[in-house]
Amino acid sequence: MRLIDTHSHLYEPEFDEDRDAAVERARAAGVERLIFPAIDAESHGRMFDTARRYAGYCAVMMGLHPTSVNDNPRWREELAEVEHYLTTTPPEGIDRFVAVGEIGLDFYWSRDYIEEQREAFLVQLRLAARLGLPVAIHTRSAWPEMVEMLEREARAAHERGERLCGVLHAFSDGVESYRRLLKAGDFKFGIGGVVTFKKSPLAEVVREMALEDMLLETDCPYLTPAPFRGKRNESGYISYICQKIAELKGVGADEVARITTENARELFGL
Repeated sequence: MRLIDTHSHLYEPEFDEDRDAAVERARAAGVERLIFPAIDAESHGRMFDTARRYAGYCAVMMGLHPTSVNDNPRWREELAEVEHYLTTTPPEGIDRFVAVGEIGLDFYWSRDYIEEQREAFLVQLRLAARLGLPVAIHTRSAWPEMVEMLEREARAAHERGERLCGVLHAFSDGVESYRRLLKAGDFKFGIGGVVTFKKSPLAEVVREMALEDMLLETDCPYLTPAPFRGKRNESGYISYICQKIAELKGVGADEVARITTENARELFGL
């Protein structure tokens, strides 16, 4: 199988002791590419250094994570840095940025920064549409707000002669949101380790989803799939996610891998 982990934080400190080995395990599992989502300025250096270390294997995004807006007096400056990265020559050793991400809304930890998060999200959505880049969207405890904003912004982009497209990273809402987002724009849905959990409500949604709407992701070192739940996640475990989706859809794992890999290549221009 040839797989793409469309959301990997391999650059985070959790991999400092065995990063090379984790990459080798991913390659052995059939993972042909990793895509790194950006978080904020504090982690850009680690992300770039890791991408350079495995040149040709790792692609990178650029964006400001919603929780990095919270209680951050520099968040508007960081947004300006994101735009600078996306509109000028990439850093040395970085071919290009394949998406604006990860961006979005996260009201889980606090609802004190809703307006700031909405502003940062809108700025980045509109920047992505203007530049013709996909977005990678993080959502936690904010699904009604997210669906409404994407419906509105996708319409506005269309009216401007632009296109809003991307992936709903770690999709965890219900069938109704899936259907509404399909109608709203050209969106894919990132399916990760949660789908392997016992009694996961995501399993029922995946049964309805078309494979052409899915991307595979790990979000490592987080959201570890069964049978490794409770341990650090890594990109090599994406094969377990692929197999679970195959079981839910009643198809072969090779077919899931083939279609979701092609989806990723097309969306991110790989």
